Parts: sequence; C-alpha cells; structure tokens
Amino acid sequence: MKNNLIIYALKTCDSCKKAISALRAAGHEVSVVDVRADGVSDDLLASWLAIHGADVMINRKSTTWRNFDEAAKAEAPLALLRAHPTLMKRPVIVDGGHVHVGWGKDVQTAFSL
Repeated sequence: MKNNLIIYALKTCDSCKKAISALRAAGHEVSVVDVRADGVSDDLLASWLAIHGADVMINRKSTTWRNFDEAAKAEAPLALLRAHPTLMKRPVIVDGGHVHVGWGKDVQTAFSL
C-alpha cells in the first residue's frame, strides 16, 4: 500500500523536485508544503531537531550558511531554522510517524525506489 506523504520543500530545489516526482511516480499521495511560502511551525521544527539533530537538519553547505558571520552561526538551531527556512536540509518527508531528511540513497531505499 502506498502512503500519504507530506513533503516540506522549496519549489526551486532540484532535490525536492526529484523526490516529489519519484514518489508520485511510485504511486504515493504527496502533499507539498513550501517552507519559504508556507512556513513550518516551531513545534515541527523542534521535533525534527529532537529526532535528527542540528547536524542533519541544518544545511551547512548552503549559500545562506556560508554568508553568515560567526555570531549568526552560533545561534540556537531552532532560531536559525525559524528565521531562515532555506537552511533546512531538504526535502523533509513525513510518512506517518517517520521523518526522512534529504533525498539520499537511504531515503530512496526507505521508499523502495
């Protein structure tokens, strides 16, 4: 049975587009939340940080991160993600009680792709 998924993404993100396309092609029902336009609640961000940690949730390779000074980089992860949703590693795929981050082979394998 295919799942109903919620994907937190950016509409301009290539990895997000690939994930959405592949999951829909595999028969999953996909709802997309644009993290920049729609935002993500503090409760969700906090729960994802608790599950995966800042090292997984914050994309330290992003242009946004590289443009920060040391003081900004030292801010609390939740405050950073709240203020700069583009810092979030993407996509974040919520599958019932499971939260997957990114579109690597591990995530693709979890969905049998």
